[in-house]
Amino acid sequence: MPKITYIDSAGAKRTVEADAGSTVMEAAIRNNIPGIEAECGGACACATCHVYVAEEWRAKVGEPSAMEEDMLDFGYDVRPNSRLSCQIKVTPELDGLVVTTPDKQA
Repeated sequence: MPKITYIDSAGAKRTVEADAGSTVMEAAIRNNIPGIEAECGGACACATCHVYVAEEWRAKVGEPSAMEEDMLDFGYDVRPNSRLSCQIKVTPELDGLVVTTPDKQA
């Protein structure tokens, strides 16, 4: 199972195992990761699962779709490495992925 490390805005790290085929958001919810609210349940209809992808993982994670970019417009403190965690599919290649949650969600 791929491992994902979530870092909160205070710097606390939590590493969890995620099922391949699930999303980074689903893994966070299953493991009670603070900072990811996921109000729309993963439908890409809000920006409450916003994360910052660590720079060394950006190429592997890929760029946001046009729909995701539209939703990120509603996010808090959006940066070039911002993604909605509901739109990042967990694959074996993402083993070791590191994401950070913002100070607050939109």
